[in-house]
Amino acid sequence: MTDRRRLLFVTGTRAEYGLLYWTMRRVLDSERSRLQIVATGAHLSPAFGRTVEVIRGDGFNVDAEVDMLVDSDTNWGTACAIGLGTIGMANALRALAPDLVVVLGDRYEVLAAAQAAYVGRVPIAHIHGGEVTRGSLDEGFRHAVTKLASLHFVSSEQHRRRVVQLGEQPQRVHNVGAVGLENIARLEPDGPEDLECRIGRRLGRPAILMTYHPATACDEDPVATVDAIASALDFLPEATVIATGSNADPGGRAIDARLRDLEQRFSGRLFFNTSLGQRGYLNAMRHCDLVLGNSSSGLIEAPSMGKPTVNIGQRQAGRQRAPSVLDCAANANAIRDAIDRALSPAFRQLASRRENPYASAGLDVSRHIVDVLESVDPAELKGPKGFYDVSFDLPAAGRMD
Repeated sequence: MTDRRRLLFVTGTRAEYGLLYWTMRRVLDSERSRLQIVATGAHLSPAFGRTVEVIRGDGFNVDAEVDMLVDSDTNWGTACAIGLGTIGMANALRALAPDLVVVLGDRYEVLAAAQAAYVGRVPIAHIHGGEVTRGSLDEGFRHAVTKLASLHFVSSEQHRRRVVQLGEQPQRVHNVGAVGLENIARLEPDGPEDLECRIGRRLGRPAILMTYHPATACDEDPVATVDAIASALDFLPEATVIATGSNADPGGRAIDARLRDLEQRFSGRLFFNTSLGQRGYLNAMRHCDLVLGNSSSGLIEAPSMGKPTVNIGQRQAGRQRAPSVLDCAANANAIRDAIDRALSPAFRQLASRRENPYASAGLDVSRHIVDVLESVDPAELKGPKGFYDVSFDLPAAGRMD
């Protein structure tokens, strides 16, 4: 048997790992490929649950750990982390010698990995390119990774067009749908009693699943927004709120510290957990009445679960939305009004239709991705990419209309 193709997956967060899980599992089980994993970022930090052990607990071997977190909750700290990550990734890639590097999304850990792979002439496959999130620095990271990658797996036709508009060859841009929807299709459902056992009491109604991340590309104060959410929740005295930890963006630690304070203030009503894990998170979504915050899961996964979403602030500005997503400003009155509307019978009925712009033709997304990863010629991907020019009329210089 010839040597199996080495496919290296980079993961830096619990959420990203959950999205990559079934694709990684399919590669692990393949006779044509060998799975390699590099864990980095928040996976290696006790403050974020040291979730690299979750990866190992799922039966995967972690081939390398690249520590890139710095003791700074600022934008400059993130810039330094990217530099450290690029150095560590270069050393890991040189040692592991993969045929292809697979990255997902738009975080700075992904940018660090893509920079190292690009300079090392290791072809990059990018999942979830072409999306827009104007309120986050991830917007720039995502499009930068697209230009470094040679193979693309996008979540909708609109996103495919955007990647081609960035100059990528159309035959290398595959619309497979959102990878997270396969997690829903394969979910092993728990009963509500399992969730109640985890939080130590019965669920009150409404039950709310909350995740809030910093809006790093705008002036939205993360702690003030969490306080605004708390003020809105004061008007729902019977509600149970299950809050998950923020990510490793600038301001994320301050959000988690404030949520721990609020857990004491809302004793018996708000429960904070750094990470529920993919299965725990999706099962919590199954049993909740509302998804609240600004996580992409509220826009991508929640609609396919039939759950209303209240999306707060600017972090997800520009991303495609299902009819079941309500946007509101990051202040208490707007959040309260949006929650009231989302919990109304008419809106819950609308959400129950499960309309989702990210739905693929089939939910076996990982099979489509791995089929392409195993069939492309890595040597061909190493060659000059070229630039695919799209024909369209541009407005005159200086005009915005």
